[in-house]
Amino acid sequence: MIGGKIVVIIGYGNVGKGCAKTLSGHGAKVSLTEVDPICALQAAMDGYQVTTIAEACKIGHIFVTATGSTELIRGEHIMEMRDMAILCNIGSGQTEIDVVWLKANATKIENVKPQVDIYHLSNGRAIILPADGRVVNLSCAHGNPSFVMSNSFSNQILAQIELFTKKGQYPIGIHILPKTLDEEVAMAHLEYLGIKLDKLTPTQSAYIDVHPDGPFKPIYYLY
Repeated sequence: MIGGKIVVIIGYGNVGKGCAKTLSGHGAKVSLTEVDPICALQAAMDGYQVTTIAEACKIGHIFVTATGSTELIRGEHIMEMRDMAILCNIGSGQTEIDVVWLKANATKIENVKPQVDIYHLSNGRAIILPADGRVVNLSCAHGNPSFVMSNSFSNQILAQIELFTKKGQYPIGIHILPKTLDEEVAMAHLEYLGIKLDKLTPTQSAYIDVHPDGPFKPIYYLY
């Protein structure tokens, strides 16, 4: 059960933000750690406690790394954790949690079910590590819902059509494709959900200089 647990999320980028919001919705008491002052301020203004890993390791029930960096949760942190703390990685690779240290210093490694191991430590406590420290949402989950995948694959198909039909507009390189493609995908899925939209009046359209059929936001807009 997540409700009432202290969850420490390391990193408040896009991945960490989504994780914090979801776990808060399940009743967790969320704390954040950060190295970026802007992200730390965002976390604080969103109502989360912001602290250091050195402090958070003493209080958390569940730890989630979400940075794409390395050696975030190290041996000195693990030895301070409460018994049966859970360590999860949703960032990248297998180095956000020091799994090498865990394996070298565990007095016993107990596999309790597929993809879940308990590492017994010399201080008498134990740590639960899903997915061997790899990205847990990919390794242990059962996949994304079909509706979510429909959004992703629709975007990919429209992107390929755009590139194929307008070859002269896109030299070799990395490009940001038109926002109208994203809006087209969103509109199709809104229709599936039975959701209707208001439409800009000519006066509104002229006032904000946005065409009634879009695109509704500039290319740099972050939703």
